[in-house]
Amino acid sequence: MRQLPRLAVDLIIEIDEGVVLIERKNPPHGWALPGGFVEYGETLEEAARREGKEETSLDIELLRQFHAYSTPDRDPRFHCVSVVFLAKGEGEPVGKDDALAARVFRREGLPGRIAFDHRTILDDYFAGRY
Repeated sequence: MRQLPRLAVDLIIEIDEGVVLIERKNPPHGWALPGGFVEYGETLEEAARREGKEETSLDIELLRQFHAYSTPDRDPRFHCVSVVFLAKGEGEPVGKDDALAARVFRREGLPGRIAFDHRTILDDYFAGRY
């Protein structure tokens, strides 16, 4: 049987000149962009809105697709392709669902332990790539 990559969405949610990261409840542990897997019958945009709300409790407005990340080893569990969205958030982030916590971080104060390839994604964002 042929294996296929899983499809996910991640969000760079901008609030107060910072970005929202969640502290992951499940392995791999660390801080990460809010996001998750696209469900069957769901658009990328629907998945991004759902995951953003589920993990941060924020009302978000999707601005645009940022970039797709597809390096086979970007997720240590399996090959996963993620489409990353830029979004604006309203409210105070609160970690829910798969998130122990949700906080706003500025570029100079990013946590040391960031899961997956999300540091690369954040570096691309802060450098103005894509």
